[in-house]
Amino acid sequence: MEISARNQLRGTITEVRLGAVIAEIVVDIGGGHSLVSAITRASAESMGLREGMKVLAVIKATEVLIGK
Repeated sequence: MEISARNQLRGTITEVRLGAVIAEIVVDIGGGHSLVSAITRASAESMGLREGMKVLAVIKATEVLIGK
């Protein structure tokens, strides 16, 4: 798969939390770091996402905010 987004992180799913409509996918990206993606439950199910699966997290944003 080729996509234009440059912010790509490879990782492994460590947890799939299924809600009624939304699924939270926890991805270990190495170095003791993880990220959480909120996607629709339907998307998670149609992709067959499960713990231990290797995935590519793609971050596409127009802004990154920093607060203190």
